[in-house]
Amino acid sequence: QFQFVGSGGGLVQPGGSLRLSCVASGFHLDYYAIGWFRQAPGKEREGVSCISSHGTSANYADSVKGRFTISTDSAKDTVYLQMNSLKPEDTAVYYCAADLLDQWGCSREIREREYDFWGQGTQVTVSN
Repeated sequence: QFQFVGSGGGLVQPGGSLRLSCVASGFHLDYYAIGWFRQAPGKEREGVSCISSHGTSANYADSVKGRFTISTDSAKDTVYLQMNSLKPEDTAVYYCAADLLDQWGCSREIREREYDFWGQGTQVTVSN
C-alpha cells in the first residue's frame, strides 16, 4: 500500500524557517519526480518546487526561489522542503506529490497534473 505522509508545518513569524517532510512507504521516492505544492485559502493549488528522480535537478516557483530548498534522503525515503525567510504570503496548506506513472519528471512549470499520488497536507502559517 502506498503512503506519503507529510509533517513539519506550524506557526512561524515572518522571517522564520520551517522544514517540511514527506515520508514515502510502498515505493522508493528516489525513482520518481517529487513535487511540493501549496494551496492558500481561496486560491488554487500552485506548484512550489520539484526534484527529479535521483535528485539530479530541481525547479522552483519564482515566488520561493532563493528561500526554499527541496532535497531528498533516499535511505529514509523522505523528501524535504526547507523554507527560510518566510513571508505571510507563504501561508498555505503544503502537499507533497509523486509522479509514480513516471510520465513528466520535474518540469519547470511544476504542474499539478504531472503528479498522480498525493500526500495529505500540512498547514504552514506565517504570522505575528
